[in-house]
Amino acid sequence: MQLLLPDPIDVREIPARIRHVTILSILDQLKPGEAVRIVNGHDPLPLRLQMEAVHGAAFSWTYVEQGPDIWQIEIGRVGAASSGSAPGDADDLPPGPSCTCGSH
Repeated sequence: MQLLLPDPIDVREIPARIRHVTILSILDQLKPGEAVRIVNGHDPLPLRLQMEAVHGAAFSWTYVEQGPDIWQIEIGRVGAASSGSAPGDADDLPPGPSCTCGSH
């Protein structure tokens, strides 16, 4: 994974009432193969459960440091790096029946 930011995001500085939504918003901006690191004062397992409920297995979760006072986690968007096709391109569609129009 390539880190998007050189320094970890210290989520302890984000107000608790908006912490998870802020982190999830950051994760939404990651491209496949990109990652961010967060620092927290406790195991952010509730964030992981919420992330998995929202995004399924779209992100990796790796503990870099596990307490007792500091927890650092690297979260990355899984998947191959961009092949040049944009999401929603025909290459992203499952195979279907062959075209029978005769003009290809």
